[in-house]
Amino acid sequence: MRKESRTERNLRRCLCVLCCLAVMLQQRTVYAQEPQAETIYAQAAVLMDADSGRILYDKNGAQVLAMASTTKIMTCILTLELADLEETVEISSYAASMPKVKLYVQTGEHYRLGDLLYSLMLESHNDAAVAIAEHVGRKYLSQELQEKSPAEYTAEESKQAVAAFAVLMNRKARELGCEDTWFITPNGLDATEVLTLESGETIEKFPSTTALDLAAIMCYCIRRSPQREAFLDITQTASYSFSLDNGRSFSCVNHNAFLQMMEGAISGKTGFTNKAGYCYVGALERDGKTLVVALLACGWPNNKGYKWIDTRTLMNYGLEDFTYHSLDEVAYDEALLEQIPVLKGQTEEMDQTAYVPIKILERGEDGEYGGLVSMAGEEAERDGGTQEEIRGLLLKEGEEIQVECHMENQLQAPVAAGEQVGTIQYLFQGEVYREEHIVTAGAIERIDYRWCFEQILQLFII
Repeated sequence: MRKESRTERNLRRCLCVLCCLAVMLQQRTVYAQEPQAETIYAQAAVLMDADSGRILYDKNGAQVLAMASTTKIMTCILTLELADLEETVEISSYAASMPKVKLYVQTGEHYRLGDLLYSLMLESHNDAAVAIAEHVGRKYLSQELQEKSPAEYTAEESKQAVAAFAVLMNRKARELGCEDTWFITPNGLDATEVLTLESGETIEKFPSTTALDLAAIMCYCIRRSPQREAFLDITQTASYSFSLDNGRSFSCVNHNAFLQMMEGAISGKTGFTNKAGYCYVGALERDGKTLVVALLACGWPNNKGYKWIDTRTLMNYGLEDFTYHSLDEVAYDEALLEQIPVLKGQTEEMDQTAYVPIKILERGEDGEYGGLVSMAGEEAERDGGTQEEIRGLLLKEGEEIQVECHMENQLQAPVAAGEQVGTIQYLFQGEVYREEHIVTAGAIERIDYRWCFEQILQLFII
C-alpha cells in the first residue's frame, strides 16, 4: 500500500477544513433565516424594531392572552411619570395580604416609593405592586379617602384606589395605541372584571394583552417615555438594598436572566401565572439596532426555560438578518422639483404664464411640519405624545425603501410663500415612515385691475 505523501496529507487536511467551514456557514445561514412558527415555543411572539416600530417577526401577534407580571412594566413607567420617587408610601392591610412572590410589607409601615419600584421590577413582588398602585390611585379618590390613612383602609377602599390606578393604566394603553390591552391588577395576577356596555350588555374581562401591544409598551418605556432613563436605570440594576426606620432591611436581586444572556441586553420583565403560562418582554441594543421581543404563553412547567430560547432565537434573527438603512440614503433630490404654473397670476408681460418656485421644507423650519416623521400604520398611535423622529429602518437583503413625490400640477393665484403644495413620502411595504412637505419658495399675486392698467400703459410707452 502506497504511503500518503506529506503534500497529499496537507491537501486532505485543507479539504477537511474547507468542508467544516462550509457546514458551519450553511448552519449559520439556516440559523439567520426567519424562524418558523413551529420552532418558536411561545403561543404568541413578536420581534419589533424599537426605533421605527416595524414588526420584524410576528407569530399570532394580535392574539389576546393573559400577560402575568409583564404587567409591571406599565405599573413602573406610569408611576415614574405620575409620582415623585421620594414620596412616602403607607402600607394598607390589603397590600400586605398579597400572595407570593412578595416583599412581606406590613400594615402601617412607610416605604420610599423609589425603593418599592426596585422591589417591583427586580423581584416582581406582588405586594409592592399593590402598595404602589394604592399610593398613586388614592390621589384620584374622594377627598375623604385621600385624607384617610391607608393603614386604616378597608379592603374595599384599597380596591377602589387600585381600580383608580387601573383606569390610569388603561388610559395610557389607549394613548399608546394598544387597543387590545386591558389592565385590572397592577401586578398581573389572574383576575376578572365585569363591564357593562352602553347597550346594557355585560362582558367579562381579564388582564390581557397581545404580543404586539406588549412590545409597543416596552418600546415606549425604553425609547419615548420622558422617564425612559429612570426606567432603564431600575430594570438594569443587578441588586438593590434598602432599609426602613423600624430597622427592617431588604435586598432585591434582578431575576431578568436575559441581562447576562446576550451582549447588549438593556431591559426586560418576566411573568408567570397558571392562566398566562410563562411570559417575557425584553430589549436589546447592539450594532446600532434596538430590538424588543414580546412572548406570551411560552410553555408551562417545567418549561420555564423556553422563553430564553425564544428570546435568543428572535434577537439573533434581528441582529443577523437585518441591516440599518438611513432614510437620508434615499433622500429626494430637490433639484428634481420643477416650478408650478399659477393660473391668473401676475407676470412681467401679459402673454406669459406665472410660475412659483418650490422647495422641500427643512426639518424644524416651521416648528410643526418640517421633516415630519411618523410611525408607520398602527404604530403611528403608539407614541404616547412624545413622538421621536424615525431616522431609518431595519431591512433584510433585497428590501428597499420607496420614495414617492406627490405635488399639485397647478395653483390658483394668489399664492403666498410657504404654502404647502405637495409631500414626499418614504414608504416601506405601503406604510409611510417619513413625510416631508413641499412648499412655495415665493409669492405670486393675482391679476387685478392695477396690474392690467400697468400692462396696457407699458404697451403704449413701447
